Amino acid sequence: MMRKGSVGDGPSRRKIFALLLQVIELVGNAARDNKKNLIVARHIQLAVRNDEELSKLLGTVTVAKGGVLPNIHQNLLPNKISKGKDDIGSASQEF
Repeated sequence: MMRKGSVGDGPSRRKIFALLLQVIELVGNAARDNKKNLIVARHIQLAVRNDEELSKLLGTVTVAKGGVLPNIHQNLLPNKISKGKDDIGSASQEF
């Protein structure tokens, strides 16, 4: 609990409390998505970086033991094989 006068009175305290509630909700959702009951730093990192507004607000913040967001560059992914009218249905190479 915050001490009276530590943050300010009235609107400032309410804004910080609302921000805290939003962060806790997103972190809880991230933990639940990973099928975990315990919130760890990784869940905080995932929640903050996946939310546009929080990512902008906390852009320069480093979360200890938070890891990185999973991301695979498009050039590293295999090409999708399109099936058209001329395709027989196999993905084998022609010699």
